[in-house]
Amino acid sequence: MWRMPFELGYNTNGFAHHRLEDAINVLAEIGFESVAITLDHYTLNPFAPDIYHQTQAIRQLLQSRNMCCVVETGSRFILDPFRKHWPALLTANDENRARRIDFLNRAIEIAGQLDAEAVSFWSGTADPLLSEEDAWNLLVDGCDALLARAVQHDVFLAFEPEPGMFVERMDQFAKLSDELNHPRFGLTLDVGHLHCLNDGLPANRIREFGRQLLNVHIEDMKIGRHDHLPFGEGEMLFEPIFAALRDVKYTGTLNVELSRHSHDAVETARQAFEFLSKLNR
Repeated sequence: MWRMPFELGYNTNGFAHHRLEDAINVLAEIGFESVAITLDHYTLNPFAPDIYHQTQAIRQLLQSRNMCCVVETGSRFILDPFRKHWPALLTANDENRARRIDFLNRAIEIAGQLDAEAVSFWSGTADPLLSEEDAWNLLVDGCDALLARAVQHDVFLAFEPEPGMFVERMDQFAKLSDELNHPRFGLTLDVGHLHCLNDGLPANRIREFGRQLLNVHIEDMKIGRHDHLPFGEGEMLFEPIFAALRDVKYTGTLNVELSRHSHDAVETARQAFEFLSKLNR
């Protein structure tokens, strides 16, 4: 079996019509060594009364499949059925913002139980009622609170710059990381986001932020369009990305993210695996 210095995985948001157990088994049979588990209504819902027992069962399944995992928190409507990704860390109302903090704290607890590589999260969009300074202060305070919980559960936090959100570019991440200055705060780098925003060559950014990389998302994409595409349907060059990951000796997870392709999840995942595995030859 081919091996990489990092684990190649797939995000369960691209298996929205599968049971989590089935998705893990399918991915393992294809050859993936990692799974990015997006917590959602039917995928380790943190608010389920039996979540501890669900988590233990998934931990045992991952161990039996010799797979590692990261915990992803980008579910669209888990906190509100009408508004996507709301409330956020930058929602002005204290009570609503606390709901996001609670969700992320629960994600940290689940990650600790799964022995996950990291919990991936983002800033969300800033409430229009907030000034930029106030939004920044809320973000720092929220990350500080989450880091305290992460220390308790021996978990790393991987922050993802996301197009259209308050923190979307790498210079903003660098500022946030410098201000927090915490050993458990690292980076989820989506190489497609870099291409979409024209925010530096992905290979260069990997080398620049290599020491902070905890989690990498990969897919194809076009400049100016935040649309996660199967490999070969966008404009990206992947050989330099793999070379950069090897150069920085990255040992985390490299997870395919194709959340809009659940209607053909198995074949999409199989094609993604075949495409990425060829880059290691």
